Amino acid sequence: MSPAVVPQVGARIRQARLARGTSLRALAREIGVSASLVSQIENGKSQPSVSTLYAITTALGISLESLFEAGEATDREPAATSPRPAAPGTVLHALAAFSADPGRRIGPLVTPDEREVLELDSGVVWERLGHVPGTDVDFLQVTYRPGGASSSSGGLMRHPGTEYGCLTSGELVLTLGFEEYTLRPGDAVCFESTTPHRYRNDGDVPAVGVWFVFSDT
Repeated sequence: MSPAVVPQVGARIRQARLARGTSLRALAREIGVSASLVSQIENGKSQPSVSTLYAITTALGISLESLFEAGEATDREPAATSPRPAAPGTVLHALAAFSADPGRRIGPLVTPDEREVLELDSGVVWERLGHVPGTDVDFLQVTYRPGGASSSSGGLMRHPGTEYGCLTSGELVLTLGFEEYTLRPGDAVCFESTTPHRYRNDGDVPAVGVWFVFSDT
């Protein structure tokens, strides 16, 4: 994956929170984390996980992509230093690359060694399989390593959109609301992503599948 420049994500979260008139503690309660963690994220002292970013953007009614768009913060924010490149392999580095230049076409042919890759610290690997400009869909191959889960904290995540997935190998456990399902090769799922959910691999071999995630924003 080519290097990507990450703007002041924490400052933009704070800007959106203030514009909404939401207190730091109220946002923390809504997404189920501590006020201290939200403060550290806004001040750039803590790197949020993917699930936390989804929860924050959903609660504030903004898109994930807006956190990574080029541009300066408004006068609500203190002057910030120039954006710095995120370390390769980090969540913010990969998200910035995924969100950058939505008009860029990926394909029509994408070979395995050309895929953009996002590796999560929770043992999950997302590989981007292609993108057509003007569409709001992520076309992904997702690998859950043994013990891997979509949330490192064990909590359920939710985000705007709808997702469709088909498992091709291994086994995967999906918690969807109050239900739990075991996916085996050939099994498919589809649901609104605003429903709290979590995937985990309890087995000793990787679980691999193809996912389409459509955005409503």
